[in-house]
Amino acid sequence: MRSRTRLILGLDETREDKALSVVEMVRDHVDAIKINWPLVLSTSPGIITRVSRIAEVICDFKVADIPNTNRLIVQQAVALGASGVIVHGFTGRDSVRAAVDAARGAEVFVVTEMSHPGGEEFTAPVACRLASLAVECGASGVIAPATRPERIKVIRDVVGKLKILSPGVGAQGGDAADAIANGADYVIVGRSIFNASDPRGAAKEICEQIAGTLSLAKKR
Repeated sequence: MRSRTRLILGLDETREDKALSVVEMVRDHVDAIKINWPLVLSTSPGIITRVSRIAEVICDFKVADIPNTNRLIVQQAVALGASGVIVHGFTGRDSVRAAVDAARGAEVFVVTEMSHPGGEEFTAPVACRLASLAVECGASGVIAPATRPERIKVIRDVVGKLKILSPGVGAQGGDAADAIANGADYVIVGRSIFNASDPRGAAKEICEQIAGTLSLAKKR
């Protein structure tokens, strides 16, 4: 995945026409598009292919099953055009390794800590263990919450140079600049962009926040 703007659009939409329209509007301001189950279920798996012709696609399927099922899901997502797939790590090393092996060059991202308040109940206490598992299994990166940016810094210490993608910016209360400043490589923004009256302008504004934060970091 390229790292030009460090912004990923979370396309949590169910209307195909609206989804594709927004993708076209923001394509110059995002490094990838994250597609979740609602869009796939309301349209068809072919939406992955259609969006992948415009921008790189990360399938946010949060795959969490036995190794064989993980393997099958990741294979199908990649065959349809996905450049990356998000999986859960709590199913264990064998399941995560199966996903990484099935990706065959595509990227696998392991969830360490969910961004919503409930994420503090079960994922936060074991987030560092899940981050270590991602490293051990050869994943490309991890998911860490922009809603708790201090946790990104903790997880960065565990994963080293692995990519960190941070969801929760905007509607959930996370801030793009804070996430980047604490070690995120990319921020994931959904509703604040695709529900905006001007999605392109909203994406551009977030890109400027990210660029400003990276510029300040270089000067230090």
